[in-house]
Amino acid sequence: MTRQDRIAALHAAAKERILVLDGSWGVMIQRRGLEEADFRGDRFVAANGYDEKHQMKGNNDILCITRPDIISDLHDQYYGAGADISETNTFSGTVLAQDDYHLDAQAVWDINLEGARLARAAADRWTAKEPHKPRFAAGSIGPLTKMLSMSSDVNDPGARSVTFDQVYEAYRHQVKALNEGGVDLYLIETITDTLNCKACIKAIKDLEDEGLPALPIWISGTITDRSGRTLSGQTAEAFWNSVRHAKPFAVGFNCALGADLMRPFIAELSRVADTLVAAYPNAGLPNAMGQYDEQPHETAHFIEEWAASGLVNIVGGCCGTTPDHIRHVAEEVAPLKPREIPERPVAMRLAGLEPFELVA
Repeated sequence: MTRQDRIAALHAAAKERILVLDGSWGVMIQRRGLEEADFRGDRFVAANGYDEKHQMKGNNDILCITRPDIISDLHDQYYGAGADISETNTFSGTVLAQDDYHLDAQAVWDINLEGARLARAAADRWTAKEPHKPRFAAGSIGPLTKMLSMSSDVNDPGARSVTFDQVYEAYRHQVKALNEGGVDLYLIETITDTLNCKACIKAIKDLEDEGLPALPIWISGTITDRSGRTLSGQTAEAFWNSVRHAKPFAVGFNCALGADLMRPFIAELSRVADTLVAAYPNAGLPNAMGQYDEQPHETAHFIEEWAASGLVNIVGGCCGTTPDHIRHVAEEVAPLKPREIPERPVAMRLAGLEPFELVA
């Protein structure tokens, strides 16, 4: 199946059923009890010029290179649980994020390339095994530790630790590697700063203009708390107005909240977005020890209600969710119809922190 065939199949599947994304990668990797040697492998050692005084443990993305067996197994677990889409293990796969681990641009490129190849191979295996249910690989593009729209110094509102051009170039680098590795779509996820997201969108669109094969874009923001706003201050509708120009395949929210607290913001997106709406909440809120206690059937119960209410087209899990969570979710939404995309009147829609609409 060619990439264009897979993209056509993705669009067709989204019309037929509610699609299911995979769950948390961090919690599953943590359960492996990996040591520093697992993260370094044979490549990232002193003999190859890497400073072993800087800990690599915790850099989950690097496992695409050093422990590909673990990454392939996790793709298989999630596809086996019923996921239609699995993400590449590249959430922090930019030169800016990987600078925390003192990795150079070539290492970051290889993380994304190998992450995409592993996801592609797993998706192809499952599609061959179950051709009635094709599987898809999403290139995970996570947030940065640096924000363009918020100051890095509480005493200087204009201070920034990074420029737009630096963020743009970091995303260009990641996007090119993910595309070369064979992903079917991009997932710009866990967005806390909409300006960072817009830099990523520009990188993707510019690369397409330069000849890189065009792929669907899924944009997933993060509502940080009950205020109903992203970390950079936007409401759900204002966030949508800010990114609608990208004509995304899907838009939605993930992380920060459990499904019960996320519902009103998904409902708001469902009302205003004239594209697919996606949501993958945490397994509730973390307890005092930072662990997630919400059980698979509980998460699935909340998400099943969203689906029955016609709010969503794609669902999945974020922090704390496991293959068991995804299995329960997939079973609950299987008999339900995907949300119908609304037709909205032509209007001028603007966004700052709040939305503004002027209907002709």
